[in-house]
Amino acid sequence: MTGFGRADGTLDGWTWSVEARSVNGRNLEVRFRGPNGFDNLERLAKAAAQTRLARGQVTLGVQARRAEGDVSALRVNEAVLARYLALANQLAEEGATPPSADGLLGLRGVLDLEEAVDDPEARAAVEAAMAATVEQALDALKLSREREGDQLRPVIAAFVDRIEALTALSVIEAGAQTAAVRDRFARRMAELVPDTPGLEDRIVLEAAALATKADVREELDRLTAHVASARLLLDQAPAGRKLDFLVQEFMREANTLCSKSATTALTAVGLDLKAVIEQLREQVQNVE
Repeated sequence: MTGFGRADGTLDGWTWSVEARSVNGRNLEVRFRGPNGFDNLERLAKAAAQTRLARGQVTLGVQARRAEGDVSALRVNEAVLARYLALANQLAEEGATPPSADGLLGLRGVLDLEEAVDDPEARAAVEAAMAATVEQALDALKLSREREGDQLRPVIAAFVDRIEALTALSVIEAGAQTAAVRDRFARRMAELVPDTPGLEDRIVLEAAALATKADVREELDRLTAHVASARLLLDQAPAGRKLDFLVQEFMREANTLCSKSATTALTAVGLDLKAVIEQLREQVQNVE
């Protein structure tokens, strides 16, 4: 979900550059920083981001500069010039060299650069051009994020394949649960109440009840269904939020599997399963 995009633009003496950056985020959060005087640009920029992106913390920055006015915009401040002339004439009467024209014009405050008067229509046109450049930067950002997603897809698919393999192994190990529960209960009962009439029948009943509590078929069925859902989501975009939810469901079933486990072998598989799901969770954070 990380990426970078940049675009530049110019119009009517204005030049600007736009940078768009993003990092991982559960939801879409857009932060904007732009030039003064273009109050509508932030709204346009955020709307453009929302139409292109679904998740992530996005930072949009617009740096703009207006070209300085030309010589035709210069004017002489006659009041300041008159004061300088009066002082110069006074000094000349005392024997000083009379001032030259270029010397007078170079004095502080004699020449003023008139600021161009803003035309609302012209400023609106510049703002619209800036908004178009923002869209170009966002398009570049989106392309950058898509390239990252293409690289992550096989990584995530490999984790899903590993979860499927561990689920299949859990099915095999779960088949030994009933016998393990019965043997463990029988040994315990034989230690506590040996040679008790009807003990064998009681063992069968209690072992059956314990085996029912340790039954993990529902969890394994749901894990299998989640694997199929994950593969479907890998072909859909955007899928990040759905994959986030699916990873939570994977972990829920893995936790229940471990809590119901009656054998060390099944517990070991369950722990491996949780480790892979956690790795999957980390990668899903990068998915749009």
